[in-house]
Amino acid sequence: MDFVLATFNADKARELGALLAAPGRRLLRLSDFQGATAPEETGGSLLENARLKARAAARHTGLAAIADDTGLEVDALDGAPGHLAARFAGPEGDSAANLALLLERLRGVPAERRTARFRTVCVACFPDGRESVGEGALAGRIAAGPRGHGGFGYDPVFEVAGMGRTLAELDEAEKNALSHRARAVQALARQLP
Repeated sequence: MDFVLATFNADKARELGALLAAPGRRLLRLSDFQGATAPEETGGSLLENARLKARAAARHTGLAAIADDTGLEVDALDGAPGHLAARFAGPEGDSAANLALLLERLRGVPAERRTARFRTVCVACFPDGRESVGEGALAGRIAAGPRGHGGFGYDPVFEVAGMGRTLAELDEAEKNALSHRARAVQALARQLP
């Protein structure tokens, strides 16, 4: 069965592709479809944003589509940036700006109060209107500064609980074995044909 990965983020598409690979399952990138665009993420939750992206991709391509939305919930910031993690520094901000703003907001907050979790919701929307959902979370804390060269987004400052290493310090296989996205995709994959 063919699925389109409803993202234009090359890092995320690569990660989703590795996690969803299975015999008889072909994974296509949304960027391979002429005229495809990303919908505005206007949802008030991770589920709503993932659903918006998956439904838009399914409508545009006529194929089953898989989308995810990930949020970073920092306890010292009352759960922020949450589902707005990708837009934390504003509409013109990028990953570097988001990371810089996060560290600025946490300046002076002691390590024991920098607890956080990544949360991911994956949605598969089928052309006939059916939908499947998988969720995953990963606990950790926000490090004082970036460490590591892998991953993307907030990975360089997200120290995995009990490991003492950031997601960016893990190799791809280690990250895919335990990440929030891996857990959400595994929960979703069990429901897919």
